[in-house]
Amino acid sequence: MAHLLSAVPSPARTGLILTGGGARAAYQVGVLAAIAQLRRDAGISGGNPFPVISGTSAGAINAATLACQADDFCSAADGLMYIWQNIHVEQVYTADAFGVIRTGARWMTMMSLGWALARWKRSRPRSLLDNAPLRALLQRWIRMERLEEMLRGGHLEALAVSGSSYSSGQHVTFYQTLKPHAPWLRSQRIAVPARIGVEHLLASSAIPFIFPAEQLELQGRPEWFGDGTMRQSAPISPAVHLGADRVLVVGAGRMHEPGQVAHQEGGGLQAPSLAQIAGHALSNIFLDALAVDVERLQRINQTLNLLTPEARQATPLRPIDVLVIAPSRRLDDLAAEHQGSLPPPVRAMLRSVGVSGEGRQASGSALSSYLLFEPSYTNELIMLGMSDTLARRSEIQRFFGWPAQAPKADPASMRRRAGGFAVQGPGERRLQSVA
Repeated sequence: MAHLLSAVPSPARTGLILTGGGARAAYQVGVLAAIAQLRRDAGISGGNPFPVISGTSAGAINAATLACQADDFCSAADGLMYIWQNIHVEQVYTADAFGVIRTGARWMTMMSLGWALARWKRSRPRSLLDNAPLRALLQRWIRMERLEEMLRGGHLEALAVSGSSYSSGQHVTFYQTLKPHAPWLRSQRIAVPARIGVEHLLASSAIPFIFPAEQLELQGRPEWFGDGTMRQSAPISPAVHLGADRVLVVGAGRMHEPGQVAHQEGGGLQAPSLAQIAGHALSNIFLDALAVDVERLQRINQTLNLLTPEARQATPLRPIDVLVIAPSRRLDDLAAEHQGSLPPPVRAMLRSVGVSGEGRQASGSALSSYLLFEPSYTNELIMLGMSDTLARRSEIQRFFGWPAQAPKADPASMRRRAGGFAVQGPGERRLQSVA
């Protein structure tokens, strides 16, 4: 009997990768909600399908929320849905006239008149926007103290959050596990064990130029950190290092977006505004590394398939099944339809760098797509994430090994599993809540 048990293969360990993108991360919530629904359709409830969770930038916030509620994935997905459906700009960064002047206007003034203001030490804003409200929101919303409890209870094996050090230039992955796990070191990127807190989430989501850097301790010394997507050459790597055998990657932008050329009415080529340049730079940071890493992983899988079993055992590489879910629409175009939802002081500030208009007349929407923390925009992203995921229902079911339909339930076992309700006697349909 012992021999037979040892011959049974262990189930695949599934890793979840949530990438960055500011307000674009609302798309991930729609994907997660649809996966929760498919999981319920398969007759699975409770627990967590992702023992290894890795997040970067705004994806780190979603990842930490899931990790801290890993004992009930559906409930965690519902909670994320609620916060992203009701979020407003004022909950993420200071958006009133005084706050915008204190940060954004002073920051742009320093760029243009810095030579005259350099001696005024107080006139050195750290970023375009002040994300102090986000810190308060995360402290209220995410119960980071539950992370250790989820690890001890076996609901989760690892959480990883990545940041980029302005001080040393290294890409750093902070990870928390229950069992000791050896850190890894690669060119310009390292991993270190840490007790992950809200400060790590703020550092990972500090979009360059837009949000201020966050100070974290790295190997006993303080360093300044910004968005983890910067210098992230291998976004899938943390989950694989932490033991994932297959990986679900949820992006925040189309993997291969078609190019668009803006022309003036007269037919001439229109020079890019500062907002367009900034949006292009952010898209390069947030999207390109993921596409390259997915292609690299696919090539490794193809190479391993060509090897003999003996040669495959001799290499440290192992095949990793990867499934990528990314938006089917350009999120820049979607943001263009909702730029008018931004508060007037923010619109006024962004207008000075080239963000203006709405719909087809909009410009600079690539930049605004990262800052549009408003329900009109985030709800559309959530719906897009849900529809994109459900459109690939059969592919996702094969990836997880879920049946297309839930198995027939045994009424007796259902009564035993009904933790929150007590079923009345035979023939009675009424459910009574149990305190």
